[in-house]
Amino acid sequence: MTSTSPVTRPATGLAVLPALLGLVRFAHTVFALPFALAGALLARHEVPAAATLGWILLAMVGARSLAMAVNRLVDRRIDALNPRTAGRELPAGRLTPAQVAVFCALSLAALLLAVSRLPEITWYLWPIPVAAFVLYPFTKRFTWACHGVLGLTIGLAPVGGWIAVTGAFDLAPVLLGLAVACWIAGFDVIYALLDEEFDRRAGVHSVPARFGPARALWFTRVLHGAAAVLLALAGLAAGAGAAYMLGVAVAAAVLVYENLIVAPREPQRIQQAFGTANMVLAVVFITAVVLEVTL
Repeated sequence: MTSTSPVTRPATGLAVLPALLGLVRFAHTVFALPFALAGALLARHEVPAAATLGWILLAMVGARSLAMAVNRLVDRRIDALNPRTAGRELPAGRLTPAQVAVFCALSLAALLLAVSRLPEITWYLWPIPVAAFVLYPFTKRFTWACHGVLGLTIGLAPVGGWIAVTGAFDLAPVLLGLAVACWIAGFDVIYALLDEEFDRRAGVHSVPARFGPARALWFTRVLHGAAAVLLALAGLAAGAGAAYMLGVAVAAAVLVYENLIVAPREPQRIQQAFGTANMVLAVVFITAVVLEVTL
């Protein structure tokens, strides 16, 4: 097989910045950041000090940027063979592997700077998410459970947010992290529908490629049902009240809508379920958490 990507000159100077933002899909930070903030807010049922909140935000941006850049770097040859992804920055030649490697180092530096200013325990724990970032891209080479690995990786965000405030573990952030893991894994299965045929031909593992689109959607339904239950249990464990539970109810309704509109052979509806519905869910949930701790 040969690459289908159009080769262009690598970006230089200031043009590197938009290319890097495209590489890491910065807009998709909304999928993880609200839940990290939710963990931080629910930890003591108050808005953390501005400095703490700022370091949490820097840690999250650094961590997510590192995760996405590593994923794109590891997957660049597969992406070049897939018509849907051949136009991404690395296979298209807008960025070089060396440029992305430098960006990975800078993202890791931002993460380390942030955790050095948070409770001491975060300094000992940071290798766990970084190891997960490196592991995840390789899992799709050998197991259809890669969606679950991605979910658990992003599910570390609310646990990290909670620990960054309290310096300790608790049941509530673990339940919230598992809820996020189920939510992310479920919609990643939906996203994988776009590449079902390519993945099967190329030997890339995914639930749709292994079980077919109809069964894959049942995986998503079960995972999203579990996510809604876990969100409610996390609220109970955290002592959350009516505003939080209302947010959970609306989030559950969004998940129902997401699963109703998705259609395996209609890319536009897959994108609508993956992108629009999940962004709405994240915004609704963090809004409910903010109201919970401020009203």
